Amino acid sequence: MLFGGPAIANGTKKTDPIRPTDDAARTLARDLLRRARFGALGVLDPQDGSPFVSRVALATEMDGTPVMLISTLSRHTQALEADPRCSLLVGEPGKGDPLAHPRLTLVGTATPVAADDPVHRHVRRRYLMRHPKAKLYADFADFSFFRVRVERASLNGGFGKAYELMPSDLLLERTGLAEFMEIEAPAIAHMQADHADAVRLYAQELARAGEGAWSLSSLDPQGLDFVDGDRVARLAFEPPLVRAEELRPRLVDLAKQAREGE
Repeated sequence: MLFGGPAIANGTKKTDPIRPTDDAARTLARDLLRRARFGALGVLDPQDGSPFVSRVALATEMDGTPVMLISTLSRHTQALEADPRCSLLVGEPGKGDPLAHPRLTLVGTATPVAADDPVHRHVRRRYLMRHPKAKLYADFADFSFFRVRVERASLNGGFGKAYELMPSDLLLERTGLAEFMEIEAPAIAHMQADHADAVRLYAQELARAGEGAWSLSSLDPQGLDFVDGDRVARLAFEPPLVRAEELRPRLVDLAKQAREGE
């Protein structure tokens, strides 16, 4: 048997299980990440280096970077303080075989967001819009926001649909988001106060989320995120926005489409 050549089994060349990353894979991966309310966090136990997995609640920064609010009393926080390397699995199984449903594994490092970091307010607001009950403890001294700096990712879109992704496949360029970050909070407040009916239609008709008391929780150049209690929905912009001033006319167009669909 010769080493270094293609793997042969019964005279057949072994097929590479990893598919070329395409736009469909990128779209699915971004959707899984943006809609995730929780994930399985894998860390290295500082006592003996063993893998340790726990569940954490999640939100995302505007660029798509996952964020979690964790306590220094928890074992996974202590592990991250000793070694920031981690992995994060997102994607909820539905009916039938859980392995037939898509999921995304992120690999990177988790670092705290300092309270005096200019982005802390942005992170806190987006997280609490996704998890409003966390307001009860978000400002406790032993709790901190951590962001997972993604280095690579693995997408399993179902049987026979495996992809390897890089940060650029998942995340937006942070340098182009300042305008959107500035208008996000007032835009959401305006939509909820004056156009709650349109927000509900965006979620029900365009995002196909079903009936509910949907509210707008966050936005970014690629879409809108909605919440209804424990449910999360996302409406992707097609095409994505380039500048912040494009948001208002896009929302007007989407409201028209939603009402026509209703």
